[in-house]
Amino acid sequence: MAATSENIPKVLAKLEWMREQHIWPNGLRYLWTDAHGVCLLVSLYKELQEEKYLQEAESVVADVYRVLGRPRGLRIGEEPDRDGQYFHYLTKWMYALHQLGKVKPEYHERAVNLAKDVHHAFYVPGVGVRWKMLEDLSGPYPGYGLGGLDFYDGFVTYRLLDPAALSAEIVNMQQLVMKDYKKFSCTQDLGLGECLWMSHFFPDEEWAKTLRQRSETTLNSMWVEKGGLFTKDRGYFCREPGLRGVKFAFTNFGVSLGLQAAGVWPERVEKLHAFFESYKSNDEYDTDAITHVMHCNSLFPGVLGKDLALGSKPRTEYDGLDQRLYMMAQMKDWI
Repeated sequence: MAATSENIPKVLAKLEWMREQHIWPNGLRYLWTDAHGVCLLVSLYKELQEEKYLQEAESVVADVYRVLGRPRGLRIGEEPDRDGQYFHYLTKWMYALHQLGKVKPEYHERAVNLAKDVHHAFYVPGVGVRWKMLEDLSGPYPGYGLGGLDFYDGFVTYRLLDPAALSAEIVNMQQLVMKDYKKFSCTQDLGLGECLWMSHFFPDEEWAKTLRQRSETTLNSMWVEKGGLFTKDRGYFCREPGLRGVKFAFTNFGVSLGLQAAGVWPERVEKLHAFFESYKSNDEYDTDAITHVMHCNSLFPGVLGKDLALGSKPRTEYDGLDQRLYMMAQMKDWI
């Protein structure tokens, strides 16, 4: 079954099961999962026009801020070992607030304010974006360096949120993107899926074309076909090239989101859905919310997908970006 609205009954059944098992949205808070979950609930509200999904999305947001909210930013997760802040988790949360903000505008304002609150703590001028920070954003988290994809996250997310209000922050991220994209390389499944997903928002820009082409090439080398005489075709993407037996359900669902946003390999999306339908890893991922929420996203991308993510307004290159800052950026020799 293709990943469309036809999958909604399956998604609703899984959502009900997660509630019964206290997995999500009534389980422990984890920012990455909660961001994807809010997107799911907003998608269901837009598709089904049932107010309960909008109310539940707002309830999740309130609980996330109650549990994970800090004076600046949000903690990674509720469990003791989920301390600190990840920039790419924060940008995913901004995106979720942005999508909720299309229905309730006050959430859009919260997303923009969050971007402004955390940007300068993570951003290292002309160098990169710190991957992980201490929980109060007073300094880098020990043992962690710069994120490989984080400035792409910031560049895309900020432009989607508010190109005018975040024009200075966008130029900061643009500098890093233009400096990096020609030598871009990524070999991790979820990271490659994220690259496809990010690149689909601005598909005609050179950096996006490069990320998409290289991500597709690497992912193609990571595809593992499964199936036999008595089973339907199935398959998965391995964790990295050469590790063909290593696989994770939630990262495959992240790749699936990227493939669907980019509009490529729909047959592989169906095959990985078939493979992971009954797959058991026999570890904590079998019951972790991240696995099942992202499965729902993969079956029904909604506002994470190609058709609903941008809304009806056509988007042009640097749409709304402060022209003075943009011209200054163009004059710099970053490439």
